[in-house]
Amino acid sequence: MSAEAPLTAPDPTRSRPAILSRLPDPKLPRGECPRRVRQEIDLLLLAIEALDLSGSEAMLLSAQELGLTEILGSRVVLWRLRATNPLRRSAQRDPLSLDEAKALVAVLAHLARQLNLLIRQLLMAQEVLARRGLPLDHHFRLNDYVGRFRSHFRARMNPRRAAVAAYDDDRLAQLALELLERLLFCTGTAGMERLWSGLFDGEVA
Repeated sequence: MSAEAPLTAPDPTRSRPAILSRLPDPKLPRGECPRRVRQEIDLLLLAIEALDLSGSEAMLLSAQELGLTEILGSRVVLWRLRATNPLRRSAQRDPLSLDEAKALVAVLAHLARQLNLLIRQLLMAQEVLARRGLPLDHHFRLNDYVGRFRSHFRARMNPRRAAVAAYDDDRLAQLALELLERLLFCTGTAGMERLWSGLFDGEVA
């Protein structure tokens, strides 16, 4: 190359994980995720933990497989990002950037696809129990999932917050089942993109 050849401007997206470009940037003040979005992402991850006993290890492995280690490179970073959920006992005031939220959603969708069969089985079991008028404890695996979700929620959310205190056993069971449906929603075609867009319903004009 000639020494007089013009220099090309650096590509600002060069080191940006490719998967993030699949998710559009909503128009938000300062490019930070709203409170409700941070809360919903963390609760969906909590449901993943109740399904997969490997928990944060599975999330970090997924981040590695998706090329997201620059954003989700350690357990400490994962904890910090999830702690932007204002309902947590250890809630952080740090903002959650759009790229950080995208990385968490990509991991969510990746793990949900891996757990697709289990999620479907649990939702089918719940439908059968509902038709027969039977409680959740008539299905061991479903009852086990709901029990673990309740335990995770109570251990990690701040009981002094009214929004947390309002969740009794029945409401937590309902929340756990609703999150299963959300996870199933993001396992289909363009599921990650649909989950991402759904998070911002009502948040963007």
